[in-house]
Amino acid sequence: MGTTNLPAEEDAAVLAFTLPDHGSEWPGMGDSWCEHPSWELVDAASEAAGRDVAALLHEGGRSLLGQIENAHLATFVLSLVALDAAERLGLAPMAVCGYGLGEYTALVASGALDFDAAVRLVVERGIAARHERATALGATAAICGLDDGDVEAACARAEGDVFVAGYDAPGRVIVTGSTEGVARAIEVARSLGASTIEELADSGGFHTPLLAGARDRLRKLLAEVTFRDPDPVVVANVDARRHPDPADWPSLLSSQLCAPVRWRQSVEMLFADGVRTFVAFGAGGALGTATSSSLPPRSVQTFSIASPRDLEALVDRLIATPSVRRTEVRDHDQLAGRLVVAPAAGPFQPAPGLAHTAPSLAAVTATGEVAIDAPTRIDVGDLVGWVGDVEVRSAFAGTLGGLLVIPGERVMPSQPVAWLRAGVDTP
Repeated sequence: MGTTNLPAEEDAAVLAFTLPDHGSEWPGMGDSWCEHPSWELVDAASEAAGRDVAALLHEGGRSLLGQIENAHLATFVLSLVALDAAERLGLAPMAVCGYGLGEYTALVASGALDFDAAVRLVVERGIAARHERATALGATAAICGLDDGDVEAACARAEGDVFVAGYDAPGRVIVTGSTEGVARAIEVARSLGASTIEELADSGGFHTPLLAGARDRLRKLLAEVTFRDPDPVVVANVDARRHPDPADWPSLLSSQLCAPVRWRQSVEMLFADGVRTFVAFGAGGALGTATSSSLPPRSVQTFSIASPRDLEALVDRLIATPSVRRTEVRDHDQLAGRLVVAPAAGPFQPAPGLAHTAPSLAAVTATGEVAIDAPTRIDVGDLVGWVGDVEVRSAFAGTLGGLLVIPGERVMPSQPVAWLRAGVDTP
């Protein structure tokens, strides 16, 4: 799990979840998750897709992952497994944003898109793209060291099938197209002062006009799907804007197939909205690197969640953040409990029966821990406190390990305010 330097403590708990594109998959990538309760989503995806998703996520899927629709499905499902695991721990973002294929994952995570419908869309998106590019030989590269306009000019001057496919970070733009077109664009880019050229695996023409035919097929499928209000908000690839209106999403998903991904612009917008912690699910470090590279140094922290161990480490880090004052936890197994998070911004007040579990300034300064005389059972729906006038209720059951903030302390959306042990203690 990767992380950058921490931002200011009061902002660290404002989370955004980011979801990866295809190309982040690898054989055996699901092995570490197969014993996790969230693995049940794999069985549900297999039924919806009519294929064995578990096989794709284990070593046996090595050859199958070469088919783009399988790579789509494997990446999509494993990302949702990791997201579900985070939800079981009480983690909730202020916003979600996915790169390319990851936008479908983000919409499921936000409740805007039904899981079964999304599985079918993801598979069909891959099949449509494969048919469109079946006879084409393509190439993809990252051009580094030029501004966006110069890379766009290099593609135009190449006089071939080469297009900008993604604005990943300042000075890093992804181009894709025919092998000859990309080669010519690289020559022009070098003449304009490009510092580095990175050859990448062929993207299949995604996010360029090369997939116009696949877009027509996808548009028909999207018209048959019902979209709902996203919660949390989802930031779109094509314009780096929030789109709370579900009626926008069929055209946005159709457009992103042929339009470049504005990742840098999306990250900058989320940063301007106050996000200081970015968590990438189901991927390696590439998405986190692009995210942190788009923002001022030392301004954010980024995490990549590819295994349950990564998720446990993230929870450990969030609990340990000094601004999230907590009961001292000496038994690491207790960190497998769940967090209750703030649903809004404002001053936090604990429920009367729980006030004694809150840290005090004196206690935190002197010892770093708070003694709790007797265990307190929390059931699903129990009131934990209020953020302003908004009730904070637990989505989980367990034994209260303690409140993590001082009464009256201002909290941000998604900030942990209490943690529960998974089991039930005995006095």
